[in-house]
Amino acid sequence: MTVDGAGGVGKSTAVSSTADYLQTRGIPAYATRQPSDTALGSHIRAHADTYTGIALACLVAGDRHHQQATEIGPELEAGKVVLCDRYLPSSLVLQVLDGVPAQKVWQLNDGIRVPDVAVFLRADPDIIASRLAARGAHDRFERDPDRSTAQQVELFDQVAQALRARGWPVHVIDCTDLRPHQTASRIVDLAVHLLDQRTDEGRTA
Repeated sequence: MTVDGAGGVGKSTAVSSTADYLQTRGIPAYATRQPSDTALGSHIRAHADTYTGIALACLVAGDRHHQQATEIGPELEAGKVVLCDRYLPSSLVLQVLDGVPAQKVWQLNDGIRVPDVAVFLRADPDIIASRLAARGAHDRFERDPDRSTAQQVELFDQVAQALRARGWPVHVIDCTDLRPHQTASRIVDLAVHLLDQRTDEGRTA
């Protein structure tokens, strides 16, 4: 499962809480993020204000390919529900805002697996902006007025529609009026529903 959305919408909290909820239900879960916690991913996060455009897009895509092969894939094979804070949808918004054509982003990410559930968190831009003001911006994408929260929310909405048209299992959760635990509960329900479907399919195979 992947969780994407504008900076400040509550992705990290939702992923962490969802993993905790699943564990309490006896469902093995593994939480991760992109950029990853590898040396490359940590370098990207530390220098997101330095690298721009295609250079940053290449670094992010390379980290994603590596993480898929060395972390996400093995955890899935071990039977865990993998929850990833940011995934390809974020590149289709942030890298495009950074001047990289969407087609180039797709090319760089060719071979990336389609998640079983692609969650998009959205909220009223004013609420997200107030959260950002309270916690502080993490990078230039959250500080730059040319990449406003409202613009990010709109672009994520567009990407969600485009990916759904490509056959991605997109689920949009509007968390404007939800508390963090309520958002996580919605994601847990999606995960449990997916696991139940797989169990039913196994019984009828």
